[in-house]
Amino acid sequence: MNHELIHVRVEAEKVGVITLNRPKQLNALNDQLMNELGAALKAFDADATIGCMVITGSEKAFAAGADIAAMAGYSFADVYRDDYITRNWEQIRSIRKPVIAAVSGFALGGGCELAMMCDFIIAADNARFGQPEIKLGIIPGAGGTQRLPRAISKAKAMDLALTGRMMDAAEAERAGLVSRVVALDKLMEETLAAALMICDYSQLATMAAKESINRAFEGTLSDGIMFERRMFHALFATADQKEGMDAFVNKRKAKFKNA
Repeated sequence: MNHELIHVRVEAEKVGVITLNRPKQLNALNDQLMNELGAALKAFDADATIGCMVITGSEKAFAAGADIAAMAGYSFADVYRDDYITRNWEQIRSIRKPVIAAVSGFALGGGCELAMMCDFIIAADNARFGQPEIKLGIIPGAGGTQRLPRAISKAKAMDLALTGRMMDAAEAERAGLVSRVVALDKLMEETLAAALMICDYSQLATMAAKESINRAFEGTLSDGIMFERRMFHALFATADQKEGMDAFVNKRKAKFKNA
């Protein structure tokens, strides 16, 4: 598949890596880029050899936001009729395998929202996060007002969305937005190590864990507990559960077959 605004590669025959590639625009997110990103993610999701995906950008910017130059002339009729954002940005929500955001530099506006759509974020120590849409006379439109308070609290989300200020990597980790902060020169090494660890486990189990945690994030506790219980029960019907527990009992490394 040919791509103009992303680079796609496979690491260790297991990890699908997608690099956003609009360097002059600091990886500003436009329709073409999001269409290409969605297609690449879906292709990796359908590939049985891929166990995890990574989305990253450049050292200077994961993505500095949506493409404001492209948006500036839109009317309400344009964005409503064309289902702007929902049409292509939300494709990432349909991806069943784990997706990690490896963030360095700016992750602002749509860039921060894209990172939050991933399953977790590993940030370089130079990363900066924010939702500065208020400075443009608008609000976040790709989940920033919904995912951000769930991730970092109402107070922090209000602070970022209403002042437009940026949050550095250390504050983002303290607030719970990112899972870990690493040195810039170790970002991809650490992220790929995490992705490869995920790939070594049963895909059935990692997909079930992802689906269950998302249910907790989006629903009620009682519904989430019941969903988790049923997923837990269902995994006892898999060969991977038998292999994993037998390997543990017999003190050997499990060899999962995703079955």
